[in-house]
Amino acid sequence: MVLDNIKEQLLQGERTVGVWGTGYIGYSTMANFAFNGVKCIGTDVIQEKVDAINRGISPIENFEKWLGFDVKPLAETGLLSATTDWKQLVRADVSVHMIAIPTEKDGKPYDVILEDVIRKISTLKTGKESVLIIIESTLTPGRTDKIVIPILEKAGLEPGKNILVGVAPRRDWFISPEKSLKNLPRIIGGTTPETTRVMKDALSIICDHLLPAPDHKHAEMIKSIENAYRHVEITLANQLSLAYPHINMEEVLKLVGTKWNIGTYRPSFGTGGYCIPLSSQYVLLGAENPESLSILKSAIQTDNRQPEIVAESIAKGGYKKVGILGLAYKGDLKVDILSPTLRIAKTLKGKGISVKVHDPLYTDGEIKKIAACEAFRFPEGLQEFDCILIVADHQLYRFTPNKTVLDNLKKCRLVLDNTGIWGDIDFRKIGVEYHVAGDKGWIK
Repeated sequence: MVLDNIKEQLLQGERTVGVWGTGYIGYSTMANFAFNGVKCIGTDVIQEKVDAINRGISPIENFEKWLGFDVKPLAETGLLSATTDWKQLVRADVSVHMIAIPTEKDGKPYDVILEDVIRKISTLKTGKESVLIIIESTLTPGRTDKIVIPILEKAGLEPGKNILVGVAPRRDWFISPEKSLKNLPRIIGGTTPETTRVMKDALSIICDHLLPAPDHKHAEMIKSIENAYRHVEITLANQLSLAYPHINMEEVLKLVGTKWNIGTYRPSFGTGGYCIPLSSQYVLLGAENPESLSILKSAIQTDNRQPEIVAESIAKGGYKKVGILGLAYKGDLKVDILSPTLRIAKTLKGKGISVKVHDPLYTDGEIKKIAACEAFRFPEGLQEFDCILIVADHQLYRFTPNKTVLDNLKKCRLVLDNTGIWGDIDFRKIGVEYHVAGDKGWIK
């Protein structure tokens, strides 16, 4: 019943990989398998994404720079395709199912989409050989046993026999080509040792460094715990900055980071994205004894509060018109999930302060829908604000000439920089106060 020689069969075109969800994770999985000669079909509820994939166009802007290859020939040869009809993925030739769907909603862990996908997969008819499910999405610890396996068993499937189930979280950094699916170490773990072996066989087509965990229970904890470590350390950096407001904590932490066994962390406007701010929530939700994880509870509370602290400091300074650069939480990555911009803008508007947002990756309509703010043009639009907040270090902002920036700050009194990308500009010559997050007096 086990999938013998799955790697060879995938490479020879005898079997197909089905990918559930075509966002950053799912689409990169599809593209990498197809680039290595494996036929892939993805499914998504968004028609525009499906249409783009079938035309050989990445549904994610500038994504091919990170992938390192052209996807158009892959679509033209039929190796890469997508559909909104999920039933096309439960046909007989689709033997490997990669699950890459969101497991968060409104800043909280969310399992409804996972449940829906597993129910759909459970409608397949297994033949003489097993079907393999690999969950790439970040999971709350314990969800494979509490959600995935019970749904499959209820449908008459037997994990470890006619259906193989494993977890293989992703670590890619989508703005850094060297941190890719191919070359980063990847943890894998199945419900049985044989499942782990089959997972390794299939994933070795696209991953060079696969590290087997003892089982799926251990593998599904890896992503949340490694990010929870970072969440705590980033939050400590913010707490230190607030505890010592008259010290340049950014410089202190740079020097602290020169010690061989300590990472370098810096204060910020707060974390964002799918990983860091949600990690502690996943770990707490899956813990048998969550009361033992008081440090994670404190990290969540501090991180949630940080954007509001920044906004309250701005309001205290008497600023009336604020321009925010970056809806995305991170430069050159179109991800606004839990971006500090959202909470900063909401808090400022609640205090009667005018707020507008610019982001080169988003349309004016998207900015208005997501941030509930009007958009403005860059750099000429900077002229209307008395305060500028730089949230995301987009290349557009980083490489705008210093003179252009200064010439457009006609009314500005304060520039507060989350990332330090304008640190080499001499704002003093035009009478503008400049702070990078964490320096002396950045929070009033």
